[in-house]
Amino acid sequence: MSPVFIDTNIPMYAAGVLHPLREPSQRVIRAIARGELEAVTDAEVLQEILYRYLHIGEREKGFQVFDYFRRIMLGHILPVEDRDVQRARELAEEYPTLSPRDLIHLAVMQHYNIHEIITADRSFDVVPGIQRIDPTMFG
Repeated sequence: MSPVFIDTNIPMYAAGVLHPLREPSQRVIRAIARGELEAVTDAEVLQEILYRYLHIGEREKGFQVFDYFRRIMLGHILPVEDRDVQRARELAEEYPTLSPRDLIHLAVMQHYNIHEIITADRSFDVVPGIQRIDPTMFG
């Protein structure tokens, strides 16, 4: 069984304010931390966390979310390689509704033959061969 990809919104909802996705995202994070869920992410997810929190002026919170998520994912953070960036460019023509960051994640997933992603982002629903697991359905 291949690991599941963890999208950016999972650690951010888990650390965020009261929201319907906070507790389900926390369940996902706890399962990873306890070794109950085989999960990977990519370097772009960590960059997204830093970008978002620094952009909204919440540096300390961003550092905490980044550090905690990186710590539980250590050894399971996939690189973004040149071929992934090129593949994302190709995928942009195929899936014009996906954001550039989602295209990078999809390219990395394809590179590593990963077919499942835990995310609240419904844009992945348009990609054949990728199963999106809504955090509310986890556990």
